[in-house]
Amino acid sequence: MNERALRVLEFTKIREQLCSYAQSGAGGALCLALTPLEALSDVETALSETEEAVVILTYQGGNPMHAFENVDEYLQLAKKGSTLSPKALLMVADNLHAARSVRSALVTERENTPLITARASLLQPLRSVEQDITDAIISEEEISDHASPALMDIRRHIRQANDRVREKLNSMAHGSAFSKYLMEPIVTVRNGRYVLPVKAEHRGSVPGLVHDQSSSGATLFIEPLAVVELGNELKEWRIKEQAEIERILSALSAQVGDYADLISRNSEILSVLDFIFAKGMLARETESILPKVNDQGRIRLVRARHPLIDRDKVVPSTIWLGDSFTTLVITGPNTGGKTVTLKTIGLMTLMAQSGLHIPCALGTEVSTFEEVYADIGDEQSIEQSLSTFSSHMTNIVSIMENVTPRDLVLFDELGAGTDPTEGAALAQTILSALCKIHVRTAATTHYSELKAYALTTPGVENASVEFDVSTLRPTYRLSIGVPGKSNAFEISRRLGLPDYLIENAKQLLSHDEVRFEDVIANAEYHRQVAEKERALAEEARQETVRLRSEAEKLYRDMEDKRLNAERKAKEDARRILEKARRESEQVLNELKKIKKNAQSGDANALRKRLENSLDEMAEGLRPSQNMDEAPKTVKPGDEVEITHLGVKATVLTAPDSKGEVQLQAGIMKTKANIAQLRLLKEQPKEKKKSHVTANTNAMTRRISLSCDVRGMNLEEALVEVERYLDEAVMSGLHEVTIVHGKGAGILRSGIHQDLRHYRHVDSWRLGVYGEGEDGVTVVTLK
Repeated sequence: MNERALRVLEFTKIREQLCSYAQSGAGGALCLALTPLEALSDVETALSETEEAVVILTYQGGNPMHAFENVDEYLQLAKKGSTLSPKALLMVADNLHAARSVRSALVTERENTPLITARASLLQPLRSVEQDITDAIISEEEISDHASPALMDIRRHIRQANDRVREKLNSMAHGSAFSKYLMEPIVTVRNGRYVLPVKAEHRGSVPGLVHDQSSSGATLFIEPLAVVELGNELKEWRIKEQAEIERILSALSAQVGDYADLISRNSEILSVLDFIFAKGMLARETESILPKVNDQGRIRLVRARHPLIDRDKVVPSTIWLGDSFTTLVITGPNTGGKTVTLKTIGLMTLMAQSGLHIPCALGTEVSTFEEVYADIGDEQSIEQSLSTFSSHMTNIVSIMENVTPRDLVLFDELGAGTDPTEGAALAQTILSALCKIHVRTAATTHYSELKAYALTTPGVENASVEFDVSTLRPTYRLSIGVPGKSNAFEISRRLGLPDYLIENAKQLLSHDEVRFEDVIANAEYHRQVAEKERALAEEARQETVRLRSEAEKLYRDMEDKRLNAERKAKEDARRILEKARRESEQVLNELKKIKKNAQSGDANALRKRLENSLDEMAEGLRPSQNMDEAPKTVKPGDEVEITHLGVKATVLTAPDSKGEVQLQAGIMKTKANIAQLRLLKEQPKEKKKSHVTANTNAMTRRISLSCDVRGMNLEEALVEVERYLDEAVMSGLHEVTIVHGKGAGILRSGIHQDLRHYRHVDSWRLGVYGEGEDGVTVVTLK
């Protein structure tokens, strides 16, 4: 397909829109590279994939694709034996997670999405590789203690050495022997070594190694000799830690390298699926449909909307071409929508041939073409000294040299830019040549000669865009079969041109030209009248259909309610009878025991219990208070019960036009329809006060700012943390602390893994000195 047509018909803008729905860079690249297909089978397959994507999007309520990065560069490095960074490995893990999730979502028992299911079935999840990476790497900067037993042991020694150094320095900082030489009694870190801030004038009083000094020179950061050996030991363990981390990353990279080709194929499949679902998202957002496709040149666009015009402003047009006629001549005033109609024909064709749904109504049919040629717009070149007419004619010459019956040709203002008589003759000759070889052609023009040509030539049809002379505004409606009138005299009169000038201009027209324009005007008037009457009839028909649908829906709702009430009544009766049967069996058994023991006291007690049971069963058979009719209206302050929830609430607002009211249930505000409410009778003040106080106390219990899970196993701790975070979110807390202790780090790592998937968590961090350090995790909530 020639690039000029793609550009002037604005197909490039459609590709940019499509790209915005892609979840990945690779999928977006496929969107931007989209070009129309030629083979009918290929077009039908591409359109079917888009239709399946729309079905899945509707069924699942969202896009099943996951965002993923292009990891080809990292895969190539891994294949060569390079060690990947934690960030690169996490990107590979995300890629594997996307493949696993997408396959799980798309490979189902659905029978109406065979094409997408077949593509998704080619994805090969590598759960073990993904799990190894995510278990070992917590973030781009942090490796898990559980990445290897050796790393866990090294970090245990690091914590012990760290505690010994800090303990020694703290005792020195707060001891009488050294505290007087310090700027502050604190322990800090410089160049990876623990140091004390010593006053410069007391340098000789604190023997040790100077690692840094303040900008003023008044403070020296000294590592006392007493802790140098401890610091060296800590440094050695940290070196061992780094070496073990490198070994772990190298082993994970080797795993990735072993499966690099498979992961790369997964990425390609994910990119294609992302591209397909981007087409589905575009179709859903533009309210487009799957058109019928042929290769016979037949075009029928039903209520077509140009996709780049605001849906609230665009006027749908019904356009057909290629069946009883192959050439369509569109006439009408300037700014009436002729060019938009021309572009709509071309753009709908390009979109359908690219596998995109088009914004039309059902019944739409498009054809595949080998080429779409478009001569639209003014592309005159100053450098080449081409006039507007020359520029158009150069393009037309190129079209005429290459066109075949399998092409679609679109001309805007054919023959314009030169002498009207000669331009009309040229335009008529060009259209005749294209019509003779059955090329599907649409052209806009102002020439009356072409209107007459279309009326008298087989295979050529007139079309016109409407113009309201009374308001001097176009209606943008297209009418096929009726030539358009220029309305130049009427527009000039409305704009204030004197009548005598207009009459003089009319005298210059030939008698045949006047009669032809009058015939056009008369035909257009009667067509508009018929169109208005048809619209009124259609409106009445739709109203009848709507009323019938509402009546049928009301009948179904009433029947459903009756069946539900009957089913509930039978279920209640069955439960009561079952309870009565159990009670009677128990009574019979106890009567036998009483008869055997002859104990009259037990008999009296049993009789009393039986009477109570009968009373309870009778109570169960009475009509439920919940079956009371819904109130016709309520007012703010009324006490009601939300029947489908069994919750009492207070009315805050009067019912709106839909019958919905705002309610206060405890600390929660909600909305419900008045049909779902039951008005409560006013309770005695004492009971009401007691009930409200109890509820208030229950709702306003205080939530602690920390959650201590020390001593629990991992499963117990995760359940407790999730429950605590839910309560913290409901209470409006922004930052909370989870106390898990240091230990072997099992609780800490497990809780951190769980926090990654908790949707109300914004971020988290380990505690700092004074907060509990590695023994606590500070969580920030959204």
